[in-house]
Amino acid sequence: MIAKIIYGQTCTGTLNYVFGKEGMQILGYGNTFSQNISPKFFGSVLYFQGQRNATKNRYAHISLNLPHGEHLDDRAFYKISEEYMENMGFGNQPYVVVRHNDTKHEHVHIITTTVKEDGKVLGIFNSHKRSMAIRQHLEKKYGLTPAPTKKQKSQLPIYRLPEKQFGMEAEKGTKYYLQDVLNSINQKYKVRSFDELARLVKPYHIEIRTTKNKTGRIGVAYGLNNQNGYKTRFINGSEVHRGLSGPKLQKVFDIHSKSKLLPMYRKRLLKQIETTYDLFQTISPHNLEDVLKEYQDIDIKLDIKEDVIEGYTIFDRSRYVFKAWELSKNIRMQNCLEIFGKGDVFTQIDTESKQFKLEVQKTIKEALMKSYLNSPKQNGLLSEHIRNMKYKDIVPNLLASGRHQFLEHYVSRNQKAEFRKSVEKTFPIVRERLYKLETKKEKETLEKKFKLIGKVLEKGIFNVGTEQGSILLLFQALGVKYSDNQLSFTQSNKHTVPLKLGNLPYPENMENYVSTGFVRQNHLMLEMLTEQSSENSPKLTASTIFLPVIFPKLYELMNPDYKKQYERVALGSYVKNVERMHVPFEKSPKDYIALFNAKGFYFVTGEKGFEVKSIYTDNKTSCPLPKRTGQYLNSIPDLTTILKQQHIILQNLVGQKRDNLKNLWAGHLMERGLYDKVAFMLTAEKVYPNLHREILQHHMDNGLRKSLNEVTVRATNFRQNRALRKGVYALGTLLGGSSYKEEEPFNGFKDELTDYSKFKKSKGITL
Repeated sequence: MIAKIIYGQTCTGTLNYVFGKEGMQILGYGNTFSQNISPKFFGSVLYFQGQRNATKNRYAHISLNLPHGEHLDDRAFYKISEEYMENMGFGNQPYVVVRHNDTKHEHVHIITTTVKEDGKVLGIFNSHKRSMAIRQHLEKKYGLTPAPTKKQKSQLPIYRLPEKQFGMEAEKGTKYYLQDVLNSINQKYKVRSFDELARLVKPYHIEIRTTKNKTGRIGVAYGLNNQNGYKTRFINGSEVHRGLSGPKLQKVFDIHSKSKLLPMYRKRLLKQIETTYDLFQTISPHNLEDVLKEYQDIDIKLDIKEDVIEGYTIFDRSRYVFKAWELSKNIRMQNCLEIFGKGDVFTQIDTESKQFKLEVQKTIKEALMKSYLNSPKQNGLLSEHIRNMKYKDIVPNLLASGRHQFLEHYVSRNQKAEFRKSVEKTFPIVRERLYKLETKKEKETLEKKFKLIGKVLEKGIFNVGTEQGSILLLFQALGVKYSDNQLSFTQSNKHTVPLKLGNLPYPENMENYVSTGFVRQNHLMLEMLTEQSSENSPKLTASTIFLPVIFPKLYELMNPDYKKQYERVALGSYVKNVERMHVPFEKSPKDYIALFNAKGFYFVTGEKGFEVKSIYTDNKTSCPLPKRTGQYLNSIPDLTTILKQQHIILQNLVGQKRDNLKNLWAGHLMERGLYDKVAFMLTAEKVYPNLHREILQHHMDNGLRKSLNEVTVRATNFRQNRALRKGVYALGTLLGGSSYKEEEPFNGFKDELTDYSKFKKSKGITL
């Protein structure tokens, strides 16, 4: 099912369209005193309520669309529409649900207002993302076909042409077809002129006619002509839609044309296309689309007229559309006959070109890097790995490389053997160059770590020193070690920095292995605390909040003032990153709060708005939410009650001793799809994820159940089975299943897993 929402300032045209379709059915009204009112009366009610506020988004036009071939009866479709409106926050607003039969897919239109009876406006912040979550919820509940979650590259549906729509007069569908195509084109591309718009809509049989009066005001009209005997009169743009009038579109075109980024986009594209021309000896014009897509990831379309290729159009990822001649006359096919010939040449790479040699070097460099990253144990530094590599060692990575496959594909047959020899011959040159480059980088990185350690000690971020060897905890957390009055990388002695600290005692319980990813996050965090980088650094991820779990001994020695600053930044990074994870489940502002509550986070109102806190950090530590998010939460009618009820969930987490970052970490791994690691934590470490029940059930269905079953197969002895059994039943507790019974025979996923409803009572939490 696909749900679309359009907000607008008027509703008359929408009502006329929805009620004016031939064969339309009114499935029902919402929040009206009777189901027997007339469409005209409903229109009056909607209009007068919407006019109680001057907001531009007074009215909402929603359509719920089923895939082709899927059917719902009127009663079921109306029920789904009711649930959709309730979840979207329109449950108390007047609305009408109208079913249309003018297309091959079944769909309903819902019209309502965002203005409440008291004149206040419903919060529509994040409504499109919430609509997606509600749609997915309804699809699962009613067994509907899920809408595609990835962006579709398919063209707009030509079948919507009015003469191809059944059960209605073609003229009545013309405006809607024009709206559908023109709005889609303007959303997909940053159009800069009416001529460009005319070219983009031509495949959909739309013709555009422009006029200009004495004052310079531009008018536009649209018509349909499929050149098969079907032609309509031209309709003024303002009649099609207020946003498709001449002046409105011209204003948008001017904004796109005057963008300061436009010259940069042109320059980038020109460089990419010129580089492609430099790589090839000849290119068949019909292969140019594939060549540019594979090599530069550029989408183009050949301009063909009467079987003659006149040029090509570039559809850039910036959403701008360019003709090749707009970038430079030098890249036009007519001016590059030595490459394109007269259309009768083969596509082949120039193996003598400078660009070809550069591509070979890039291919070898990528293979060397991947061989290090993909190695099971990264012993030593990258430079050491590179120095020890032989050509035969990188061949598997080389052959799997997309760049290598591209080059080999377009090298002529009689040059393929020479191409392979060229790659092998170039290998030692690239290896030596890359070795020197990485060696230089490693030396600079070690010096940077040395200086960072000095700043951390100078500011007293951690209460560490040399007496008990606690400074070694700091060294380990930054990926370095100390030995013989020298500082070096943990995994290598190749580079050293003198550091005379004498013999240091080795602290107890130091970590045996530390993830390089967490070392990097710790480094970035300490740079921020020493004011070497911004608090809003995009490099800080959700994993920043888990540093005390990875380096527990070090963070126990953290200065309280710096700890408060760290926790505030970590909270902000976690919330910002995890909001994206919640999108498929967040149907309303209440869900926003509930999803975070289940993870151990709660919201309070401060002097400057909403703040977020957690059960894992100090009760006084908080991070402010953006103003827009605060407005979103303020749209909850019973907000005060919702905020007070947060303590019930949090008390349950604390009472079950799940106020530990390890529990949050288990949920984090689950959201990233690392189900094998989660299965291990559930069974071996008895750590259970802090996640909302709906999200937990989603991951159980999505692969966690399979991972747990695989663990069952591997658990061959009684002790392992017993541990797994406890872990599975504990997970059932989170889902609402039955409590674990020692004597009950093991059945990993019984129905009881969804019947448990007991929770331990626990200590309170101050909100």
